[in-house]
Amino acid sequence: MSENRGMFTVAISSDTLHASRFTQEDDPFAHIRRMHDHRFPHEIASILPGEFFVSREPMVVYTVLGSCISACIRDPIAGVGGMNHFMLPEPKGAAHDSWGESTRYGSYAMESLINEILKRGGLKSRLEIKLFGAGKIYDGNIDVGANNAKWVIGYLKSEGLTTIKTDLGDVFPRKVYYFTDSGRVLLKKIERVKNKTVFDRENEYAAKIKQREQQPVEDVTLF
Repeated sequence: MSENRGMFTVAISSDTLHASRFTQEDDPFAHIRRMHDHRFPHEIASILPGEFFVSREPMVVYTVLGSCISACIRDPIAGVGGMNHFMLPEPKGAAHDSWGESTRYGSYAMESLINEILKRGGLKSRLEIKLFGAGKIYDGNIDVGANNAKWVIGYLKSEGLTTIKTDLGDVFPRKVYYFTDSGRVLLKKIERVKNKTVFDRENEYAAKIKQREQQPVEDVTLF
């Protein structure tokens, strides 16, 4: 499977990586916020909507999900794993994206995460996958979370991949802590009365996406 969107080309094969991205010889995750917490044995990488993180070193990847989806994926033999955070199933327009912008869509978010794991020694046939999120945190008839969940399940099926754990749906936002070395996940559901920050963050990000899709197609900009 492959796609070519401007300067961004992604393909997933059975056990090898074929991916080209912007030339980045340094740490591709240097922009990800890192922090320490005495309650956790490893450094924490905190990701926002549209981001993902992969590491061969033991790390905890953290995010807060509303209607968004996070896939936690690792190869237990290669010792590499990571997590993404996306909020829309697929692009609705022809806007070209930088790396961070493009992963806001499910198709790019999943392929970017998987390919980075394969790039670091993982094999597609050994991947362990867990899915979280897709909460119905918005009032109204449209269930954005359910659409995201339906898309990602269909995507994995089309790639011949299966999950070992899912926690999708319901009406609660979720805090997710993913341990890349063990595949362990700590999950905390947040009461709806406390989810305004999650709601506002997703609305703000969705507005940026809509605005970007309405812009004319231009050369890719890194930022």
